[in-house]
Amino acid sequence: MRAITGQERSTSLKARESWHIFGIISEFVEATERLAEVRPAVSIFGSARVQPGHRWYELTVDLARRLSDAGFAVISGGGPGIMEAANRGAFAGRSLSIGLNIQLPREQSSNEFQDISLSYRHFFARKVAFAKYATAFVAVPGGFGTLDELLEVLTLIQTRMGRLIPVLLIDSQYWKGLLDWMREQMLGNGLISPEDMDLISVFDDPAQAVEAIFDFYQSRGFVPTADERESLLYL
Repeated sequence: MRAITGQERSTSLKARESWHIFGIISEFVEATERLAEVRPAVSIFGSARVQPGHRWYELTVDLARRLSDAGFAVISGGGPGIMEAANRGAFAGRSLSIGLNIQLPREQSSNEFQDISLSYRHFFARKVAFAKYATAFVAVPGGFGTLDELLEVLTLIQTRMGRLIPVLLIDSQYWKGLLDWMREQMLGNGLISPEDMDLISVFDDPAQAVEAIFDFYQSRGFVPTADERESLLYL
């Protein structure tokens, strides 16, 4: 009886894992079908806890509206706070407002300012969409999740597993401590290279941030090269 029970349990677990894999595949397929033709796009990260009326919220609305009117789709996490501000600004502009929503026990609820809304259960599948379809990344002040996304992006670019694109931080005072620590500890101890710090640009003015993205692509265009498209397959 013990052997039979063990075999049945093993079969049940394998079946559950197999269906789980299909669920993951479905998230990648939906993202590809709905986002593959969206170009160019900017992914904006930031805290879910920032309320409308806060300086960071209103700054993000302004930035996203400028990006949208300039022809960039805006991708956010689809939730409240800075994510809502990014979608709100883009939704009021000329280009698409995209939300990559994640199912969480708390803090995450879909905002209403989305032309395209995707829902994820798996963080890593969502992260791939953030990275794969973005022409630039913008980090507005946020917590652990924002740092996670920012460092993931920098790691992909540093290791050349992702293509070289602008990484912008908004609000120099907020990010100053982190950047000083990176220079003093990571760079000072030889854990990163001097050129790695050049991957990051810091802005306080939304108009200058938008201009910096255009300046980056002025000589090369927004379309990924064949090599870049190949590397994106391995994210």
